[in-house]
Amino acid sequence: MSFLQSSPANRFRRSLAAVMAVVMLFAPGLASTSAARETNLPSIGGLGGGLLSDQMEEEIGQQVMSSIRRSADQIHDPLVTEYLSSLVYRLVPYTPLSDRNLTLVIIDDPAINAFAVPGNIVGVNGGLFLHAETEQQFGSVIAHELAHLSQRHFARRLEQQERSAPMTAAGIIAGIVLTAVTGSQAGLAAIMGTQALSAQNMLAYSRAHEQEADRVGIEIMAEAGLDPRGMPEMFETMMRQSRLQGNRPPEYLSTHPLTQSRVSDTRSRAEQYAQPGSEDSHEYHLIRSRMQVHYARNVSDAVSAFESYLKQPDANRNMAARYGLAVAYLADDKAGKARNLLESLLEETPNRITYQVTLAEALQAQGKLDQARSLMETARNRNPGNFPIIDRLADIEIQAGNGSRAADYLRTLVRDYPQRANLWLRLAEAEGMARNIVGVHRARAEYDILMGNLEAAQRQLRQAQERVAPDTPLRQVISERLAEVSRRLSQS
Repeated sequence: MSFLQSSPANRFRRSLAAVMAVVMLFAPGLASTSAARETNLPSIGGLGGGLLSDQMEEEIGQQVMSSIRRSADQIHDPLVTEYLSSLVYRLVPYTPLSDRNLTLVIIDDPAINAFAVPGNIVGVNGGLFLHAETEQQFGSVIAHELAHLSQRHFARRLEQQERSAPMTAAGIIAGIVLTAVTGSQAGLAAIMGTQALSAQNMLAYSRAHEQEADRVGIEIMAEAGLDPRGMPEMFETMMRQSRLQGNRPPEYLSTHPLTQSRVSDTRSRAEQYAQPGSEDSHEYHLIRSRMQVHYARNVSDAVSAFESYLKQPDANRNMAARYGLAVAYLADDKAGKARNLLESLLEETPNRITYQVTLAEALQAQGKLDQARSLMETARNRNPGNFPIIDRLADIEIQAGNGSRAADYLRTLVRDYPQRANLWLRLAEAEGMARNIVGVHRARAEYDILMGNLEAAQRQLRQAQERVAPDTPLRQVISERLAEVSRRLSQS
C-alpha cells in the first residue's frame, strides 16, 4: 500500500519556519559566550576532565526541549506515544545508561529521522514508522540512538570540536534543534551563518562513534529479545532511499554517515547472534497502519488502499490492515463503518486497548458518549493508569461538557507525564470549562514553563496567587512554584 503524501515544498516551509524560530530564539547567543550567559544557557567548558557535566547536559536538554516544542510540529497521539514508550523501556534495561529517565519526542514529519541529545532526549520522526517495515528494524534505530546516549558521543564529539573551533552554547543548541527538526539544508547558510552550520555539522557522528553505536545497539537488541538483523535491514532501506533520492538522502544520514562496509559489518555482527525466535508484536503493525493513514496524501487514498488490499485472498486475516481501514474510515467521517470493523476486531481479540480506544473514538464521532464512556471506564478498571484510556476519557468528558471530570482525568496525566506540554494546555481548557480560574492559571503557567516562557508563567502564577486566600495549603503551593520561577528568571 503506497499512499504517502509527497510535499517537499510544505516540508521546506516547515523547516524554514523551524530554523527562523531557532534564529529568533538564539540569535543573541550566536556571537559570544557572554551573550550565551545572558540567555541563561549553560556555560561550555571542561569540568572534572570532561567538557560536559551531567548537570550541563541536563540544562542543554531543557533548552533543546523548549526549542523543539516551539519550533516543531509533534505527534501527540496517545496510542503512538504509548507504543514508542513501551518499546524504548523494553530496551532501556539493557542500555548502559546511568540515568534511565528519558524524554521522548515524535516529530510530525514523514521522513526517516531519529536523534538522541544531552538530557536523555530521544526523538523520532513519525516517518520512521512508515519506512521500518518490521518492529525489529524500527527497534534497531531506537537501540542505536540509546547507544549514542550511553556512550556520551555528543559530549565526546563536542570536546573534539571545542579544541579546533570553540562554539557558544547557543550555537550548539541551535545545531541540535536544526538536526532534530529540519529535513533540508537548502538556504541554511544564508539564514544561520557559518557558526550554526558548524554546530550542525558537529553533530555528524564520526565513523568510530557510529561503529561503536552499532555494536552497542546490536547488543541492546539481542538482550531485549529483538532480532539484531533488523539493524542491517534498516540500513539497507536507508541506502536504497538515498539512491532513489539522489542528492536528497534521508536526513538521518546527514548526521549518521552510512557506507556499504558499515552495513556489511553490522550484518556480520548480527549473524553472530542466534535467531531469537521473536516476532513483531501486533501492536507495532497496528500503530504503523495508524501512521500510514496520518501521512496519506488524502483520506480517500488511504481508504481505497486498505479496501483494495483487503479484497485480496486471505487478506482479511491481516488485523493491521483491517485496523488501518477502520482508522481511515474514522478520518473520512465514516464512523459507522469504522465501528463495525473495530467491534469485529474486538470479538477476535477481546480487551486489546488499541481497538477499545479507537472504538470509543468512533462512538464519540457518532455522538454515543455514554457508550464510549462505559467502554473506557471498563477498560480502565482492567488497566488502571493506562495513558491512552485516561486520555480518551478526558476527551469524552470535554465533548460532553463535563469540564470538572475532564480536569480530574487530565490532572492524573500531568502528574504522571509532567513534560508533555499539550496535556497542560488541555488541562487549562478543562479547568476553564469547570470555571476553575485558579486551575486555568496554574495549568497555563506549567505550559509556559515547558515552552521556555518564564515571564508568562510568572504572570499566570501571580494571577493564581491573587485568587487564593492566604494561609491555605493551595496558596503555599502556588507561592513556592512562583518563587522557583522567579528565581530562574533572576538567574537568566
